[in-house]
Amino acid sequence: MKVLLLSAYDADSHKRWRRGLVAAIPEWQWTTLGLPPRYFSWRVRGNSLSWGRGEALATLRQPWDLLVTTSMTDLASLRGLVPELGRVPTVVYFHENQFDYPRSEEAVQSVEPQLLNIYTALCGDLLLFNSEYNRSTLLEGAEGLLHKLPDQVPRGICREIADKSRILPVPLEATAFAGAGRAIDGSTQRPTFAWNHRWEYGFDGVPSEDTLIISWAARWEYDKGADKLLQILEGLKRKQVKFLLNMIGQSFRNSPSEFATIKRRFADHLLVVGYVESAELYRETLRHSHVVLSTAIHEFQGLSVMEAVALGCCPVVPDGLAYPEYYRKEHRYSGVSGAVDRLKKLAGYLAEGKALPRIDMNEYSWEELGVEYRKALTEIVNVS
Repeated sequence: MKVLLLSAYDADSHKRWRRGLVAAIPEWQWTTLGLPPRYFSWRVRGNSLSWGRGEALATLRQPWDLLVTTSMTDLASLRGLVPELGRVPTVVYFHENQFDYPRSEEAVQSVEPQLLNIYTALCGDLLLFNSEYNRSTLLEGAEGLLHKLPDQVPRGICREIADKSRILPVPLEATAFAGAGRAIDGSTQRPTFAWNHRWEYGFDGVPSEDTLIISWAARWEYDKGADKLLQILEGLKRKQVKFLLNMIGQSFRNSPSEFATIKRRFADHLLVVGYVESAELYRETLRHSHVVLSTAIHEFQGLSVMEAVALGCCPVVPDGLAYPEYYRKEHRYSGVSGAVDRLKKLAGYLAEGKALPRIDMNEYSWEELGVEYRKALTEIVNVS
C-alpha cells in the first residue's frame, strides 16, 4: 500500500499523530509532506498552492493507493491543481475545527477558514475526529454558517459530512505508560523527584509528603486560561493549601500577562517553568506530579492532559469541551471555586497518607487504537 500523508500545519500534536500512525503500520509505504506551523491564515489558504505548484508537485502526481490529510489541508483546491489526487481514496483527520476556536484580539475575522473546513470535509471519503465534541461543534457551526449564506446553498451538506465521519482519538505513545509514579492499588507510594535540578525560581529543597505537586502543561496562549490559573492559585493560597506548581509550556511574544504575574507572585511555589526541550525531563516532571490541571477554554482532545494522566497524574479538568468524553465527573470541575475545592480535597488525601485516584489510559495507546486506524484506512481503500 502506497500512502501519501499531508500535514498542512504541522504543529507538535500533528507531528505526534502522523509519526505514530506511520510507526503503527510499518509495512505500508508512507510518504509524508508537512508545512511549518506559522502564518496561520496564509498556511491554511496557501498550502494547496505551495504543494500543487511547488517542489512537491512531482510527488503528488505519483500513483497512490491512499491519501491521508489533516483538516488544515485545502483539499478541494489541491485536487483542482493536481487532478491525479481526485481519484485517490482520501481520509481527513480533524485535530480541530474552525467553528469552535476562540478568537484572539489580533485575529482577522473571516469565515474563510470555516468554509475551507466544509470544502475539505466534503472532499474526504472518510472523516476522523479526535472527539465527539470536535465533530458536533463542526456540524453545528457549519449548519449555522450555511443558514447565513444568502442563496444557492444546497441541502444536506451537514448530513453528508456526518454520515462519513467517526471518532478516533490521537493515541498515546508507549513512553506515556513507562514508569508512572504511583500504583493503582491504593498504596501510599508517593512520587520522588531528582532534586538535582537547579530551580530558576524561589523554591529550594525537597517537598514534604503532604505538599500537592500540580502540573499545568499547555501553550502559553490566550485559549489556555491563564486568568483562571492565576485565580485558582490565589484561591489555593487563601485556603492555605500546601502546593507546588510546574507551569510548563512554550511561551510567545504575546503570551498573556498572567504568566508573568504568576512567576512574580508565586515564585516560592514554582518548580519547572517554561518550555522543556528534553522529552525525558518533561515526562519525568509529570511522573513526579500528583495532579495535572487544565484551565483551557478550548480543547478538542487534550493530549497533554491524557499523557500526564497515563504517567500517573490525577486529572483536574473543566466540566466541558472534550473532557467529559474522557474523564468521569469526579475529575471535572465547574468554575474557579470548583477547581480550588477539588485541589484542596486532593491535598487532604496526601495529608491523610492516601494515594490519589489513578486512571488506566491503556485504551488510548497506539497499541490499542492502532488496530482501529489500520481497519478504518484499509476499509476506505477497499470500498473506493
